[in-house]
Amino acid sequence: MDGLVADLLAEGEELDSLVGGSGAAGLALATPAAGWTVAHQVSHLAWTDRWTLRAAQDPEGFVAALGREFADGLAAVDRGAAEGVGEEPAALLGRWRAGRAEVARVLAEVPGDVRVPWFGPPMKARSMLTARLMETWAHGQDVADALGVDRVPTDRLRHIAHLGVRTVGFAFAAHGRPAPTVPIRFELRSPGGELWAWGEEGAADRVSGPALDFCLLVTQRRHRDDLALTAVGDTANAWLPRAQAFAGPPGEGRKPLR
Repeated sequence: MDGLVADLLAEGEELDSLVGGSGAAGLALATPAAGWTVAHQVSHLAWTDRWTLRAAQDPEGFVAALGREFADGLAAVDRGAAEGVGEEPAALLGRWRAGRAEVARVLAEVPGDVRVPWFGPPMKARSMLTARLMETWAHGQDVADALGVDRVPTDRLRHIAHLGVRTVGFAFAAHGRPAPTVPIRFELRSPGGELWAWGEEGAADRVSGPALDFCLLVTQRRHRDDLALTAVGDTANAWLPRAQAFAGPPGEGRKPLR
C-alpha cells in the first residue's frame, strides 16, 4: 500500500508540473476530450476525488447522493468538470491539490478487507487507489496532448496495465457481451525494457506490445490503429476495441490519428 500511495502522489505531482504554472490561458486550452478544456480535466479530477472521499468516509451517504445527483445520468460528470471553468487558477489548483492529498491519506487508512462503494462495483482501497492513479494518468494524457508535451512513461504504468487486465470481463459486459471463457495471455514491455506478464503462459489468445500503448488503449486515449499492440486469437481481437479500465458505460474512444 505504501508504494501504491507514493505512486499515486507522484502521478499527481507530474500532472501538477504541467498545469501548475499554466495560468488562465493554459487552463482554457482545448483537450482531445470533446468540449473539455484543461480546466475541465483538472476540475473533473477534483470532483472525482470529492466523491472518493465521500465513498470512503460515508458509504451510506455516498449511495444516497448517487441516486440524487445522477438522476439525469452522466450529465453529473459534465457538471463536475464544469465547476472549475472560469474559476481562479489558484483556487481550482488549490482544491485539487488538497483533495488528492486527502484521498491518498484516507484510502491508506481503510482496512484491507473493506469494500468501498463506487460508480461501478464496490472496490477495496487498493483497487480504488489504483483507479485514482489510472484516472490521474489518463486525464493527464489529455492535458499533455493539449499542451503539446510528450510525457516520459514510468513504471507506474504497471498499476494501470494491471487494472486493464483485471477489467477484461467488465469491458465485455459494458458492451452487452458475456465475459470470455477463453484465457488471454498479456505480455507487455515496460518503459525500462522489463517484461510484464499476466495470464496463462500457454494461452492461445494473446495480447502483446509496449505497456504505454496498452495503457493508452485501456484508458481510451488512443485508437488501437495508432498503437503497436498485437492480438492473437478471436477473444483477444474482440477485446481490443472494447477495452475499458474505467467504470461507467462504454466510452466513445478516440478517432485514429493517422
